[in-house]
Amino acid sequence: MSVSFSPRQVAILGATGSIGTSALDVIARHPARMRASVLAAGSNVEALVALCRTHRPDHAAIADPALYERLRSGLADAGLSTQPHAGPEALDALAASDSCDTVVAAIVGAAGLSSTLAAARAGKRLLLANKESLVLAGELLTREAAASGAEIIPIDSEHNAIFQCLRSRDASVEGAGVRRIILTASGGPFRGRTRAELEAVTPAQAVAHPKWSMGPKISVDSATLMNKGLEVIEAHHLFNIAGSRIDVLVHPQSLVHSLVEFIDGSTLAQLGLPDMRTTLAVGLGWPQRIESGVSGLDLLSQGRLDFEAPDLEAFPCLRLAWQAMDAGGSAPAILNAANEVAVSAFLQGRTGFLSIPALVEHTLSTLPGEAVDTLDALLAIDAHARQITESAITRLPHA
Repeated sequence: MSVSFSPRQVAILGATGSIGTSALDVIARHPARMRASVLAAGSNVEALVALCRTHRPDHAAIADPALYERLRSGLADAGLSTQPHAGPEALDALAASDSCDTVVAAIVGAAGLSSTLAAARAGKRLLLANKESLVLAGELLTREAAASGAEIIPIDSEHNAIFQCLRSRDASVEGAGVRRIILTASGGPFRGRTRAELEAVTPAQAVAHPKWSMGPKISVDSATLMNKGLEVIEAHHLFNIAGSRIDVLVHPQSLVHSLVEFIDGSTLAQLGLPDMRTTLAVGLGWPQRIESGVSGLDLLSQGRLDFEAPDLEAFPCLRLAWQAMDAGGSAPAILNAANEVAVSAFLQGRTGFLSIPALVEHTLSTLPGEAVDTLDALLAIDAHARQITESAITRLPHA
């Protein structure tokens, strides 16, 4: 007996970015199973209209309200029936609407928070790439998802690996038998250097990652290991597991994406080539496996796999993230805001590399964490943390 089903209707928030284009590549491989029904972008109208020509969604949204007319006329000139929308409120409404049952949350930064929460409140399948949603508002997001029955599937490689090993998003359920989860880290460009050797690091050196081509901010976060610290906080919220049961291993080959150790002595690892289409295919097809366009992993050609403990003395950002996670409440939001300001100052040459963790620690100790239960309260704390960090930078002798 054949079973018919309606195609999955997918909203891609951040459609013109690398994650968005990867998601569209996977969707296009399965026209009978899924379609892109909503495409949203920040300000690149021309790129958004070009995607609409190819994928013909029902709705297209641009985050900047001033660009509505350009989007409307661009869609009309292309002869498309796609409905135009503009502004953050429109993104929220589309994410929560009947126009989609699945939302790829790939808008970068705090700008993606509101639409991610809207999708969670509406009970969508949420393919989560927006780190800030969990670092700033992890308790709020997971609570809203639980209340609505929303299904969160992380699509960054480390958390998606854990999701696959667990075959779920809850390490605490009875019978799961999880002893600990282990996130892997490449180690960044300064793996093996001592704290003293990091004193004179330049922005150009920090953004020169040995394996990936990434934006400046995330490259610096990889160099300080703050990126892995933020992922520890994300894992705590995603998998409902205490920080004491989350470990980090440096794995420079970046082929083992993460591991889960069980109480019977078994350890499961997920391995694969570093391509976002794999994790997106997991999110779009789960619990089934679907073709992603990514080839399998040839271990013979890859050679050896190495693992080592992270150096928390040379890279204290990872330690600070663990402390913020343990403190809970607003502490992770404070950590994230302070880090963003400190990294920006470093990239501008206003402060040194080792000042980044020092500034984060200063802000964490200056602004006491507190329990928060609304997005507005979190954003107010975020703004206050940025002010404290910026003020501290102006007092540095080389600022």
